[in-house]
Parts: sequence; structure tokens; C-alpha cells
Amino acid sequence: MSKPSALDLATGLGGQIAKDDVVSAVDKYEKYHGYYGGDEEERKANYSDMVNKYYDLVTSFYEYGWGESFHFAARLKGESLKESIKRHEHFLALQLGLKPGQKVLDVGCGIGGPLREIAQFSLTSVTGLNNNEYQISRGKVLNHAAGVERTCDFVKADFMKMTFPDNHFDAVYAIEATCHAPDVVGCYKEIYRVLIPGQCFAAYEWCMTDSFDPNNREHQKIKAEIELGNGLPDIRLTGQCLEAVKKAGFEVIWEKDLAADSPVPWYLPLDKSHFSLSSFRLTAVGRLITKNLVKALEYVGLAPNGSQRVQDFLEKAAEGLVAGGKKDIFTPMYFFLARKPLSDGQ
Repeated sequence: MSKPSALDLATGLGGQIAKDDVVSAVDKYEKYHGYYGGDEEERKANYSDMVNKYYDLVTSFYEYGWGESFHFAARLKGESLKESIKRHEHFLALQLGLKPGQKVLDVGCGIGGPLREIAQFSLTSVTGLNNNEYQISRGKVLNHAAGVERTCDFVKADFMKMTFPDNHFDAVYAIEATCHAPDVVGCYKEIYRVLIPGQCFAAYEWCMTDSFDPNNREHQKIKAEIELGNGLPDIRLTGQCLEAVKKAGFEVIWEKDLAADSPVPWYLPLDKSHFSLSSFRLTAVGRLITKNLVKALEYVGLAPNGSQRVQDFLEKAAEGLVAGGKKDIFTPMYFFLARKPLSDGQ
């Protein structure tokens, strides 16, 4: 697939939100967050509205700058960002032990970059669960372009109350997605319910590390910037995430913060001191060009009013992510592999 153009960016801004309503949507979204005085409990109570507004507002920016897979990756020296993202997805498929013909669920699938890659890599059928209509519509277009409609599909539903029957999937995974859940134990319990007994669930989770100090004002600011720029009601500690997996009924096979051993820092693509031609749009120069482009598109009416403000809070997110990575207080790839027991006693 070719990279989205400036026109693609302009026409996609705002997602399913009516163009005249983008400013009010940005207003409401920002007010949910602590950075603007919002309350965590209100974010959790209104997580569906908050997350839907977030992805309507940011999906075109993500696709324009990042590609079809909206996630970070541990990266080897000499490896491009695109190569590392593919390897990150293949690693997940291998850890799950996927076999041809199996039915797999991608929880919080975005526009489907990972599910297309994993389906083709493992010869499985992958269903993407997503509660955002705009992302699903984009995903279907991209599935058609890739010729994978027979093995990849989408279901619109909330991951807190899935529409699938019990014991339905051979494997389930989530890539930087269940961090949006207002109640992670409840989310994991739903995943447990739809997974066939004896089979596995694997995830990359966004977490604060043990180095995070909730009483440190700089740490608080970094956390608030990440929450604002990424549609999060809260960010859990790695230990809280692990405990939630166990409370949901899973047996944890292994877990590790994969960011800790990454030869190339996971946040490097967003670091303003870094320059790369292969991921130019993510660099400081590339982001400045995009900022001016969005300003021009908004001025001439091709992009809706409010688009610049969306880019502004995404820029805050980038700053928070880089700072969180450099201070080792945040990770986007706390990994775990967990198994649903064959029965309550096994």
C-alpha cells in the first residue's frame, strides 16, 4: 500500500464526526482529561464516548504518519521502523502458536494493519473487534486492497461486552488497545469468556513502570500528557496489569517489559533529536511540515476547523511518550502470554 497523501489526510480528518462538529468534539474530548482539569472517574464512566471521539479525531493523523499498524515495537540495530513493527506482530503470532485455519480475535484492532499481517503470516482467519465506525470503514477498504476479505473481517462492538458466544476463538491478542478499558479485569474476563479452554491470550500493554512515582509532579505531567494524547482513562502499573490477568482467571505463562531490552529505544521515531528518511513524517521536521500543512488545509476549508488542535494534543502525547521512555517510567510493550485453563481445576 502506498502512503496516504495530504488529500487523504484532509478528507479523513474528523472521521465520522460531521465537519462542523469537530471543534465541539475536540472541546469535549479535551475536557475529559486531567491536563485540562478533567476527572479520571468521568473518563472511565464515559470511556466509550471519549475513545470514539479520540479515534475519529486522530486516525487520519496516525495513518498519515505511522502507517496501518498503530503501535510501537522493540527494534534491532540496523532495522527500520516498518521492519520492527512487522517483527513485533510476527513475534505475537509465534508466541500464540497460531496454526493454519484457526479463528483468532484481535481486540481493539484499529484499521487492521496487524490483523492483515498476522493472518497472512500464520494462515489464520482474524476478526478485528473495534467500537469505532470510521476505523472499521477504513479497515474494510484496506482489506479489499490487500485481497484478504476472505480471512480478515471486522465486528463493531465494545470489548467490555462482546457479542461473540462463549469458547469461540482459538487465540486472542491485543496490541496497545486494552489500555483504553475503564475496568481492565472486566475486559480480560470478556476475553477469557470468548477464548476456547486450553488456548492463549497475548497482549502488549501500555503501563507505567515501577520507576513511576505518583507523587512526582514531573511524572504526573508526563502521565497526563500520554493520557490526553492517546485517549486513556488511566495508565496502570505493570504489576496491576499482571494482577488483572490473574483475577480474570488466566494462568500467566510468562511476562516481561520488552522495552527494557530493546537495542534501539522504542520512542526513537518520536524523539525530536532523531532524523530518519524512512520515517520522515514522524521526525521533528516532518511533524513541523505536517503542522503547517494542516494549518493550510484548515485555512482553505479542506480540513475541518479544530484539526490543528488535534495535532497539538498529539504533539503533547509525543513529548510525553518520549519523556516517559527516557525516564523509564512508561512502557508501551509490557508483554504477557496467558492461558485459559482446560477446566477450573487444571
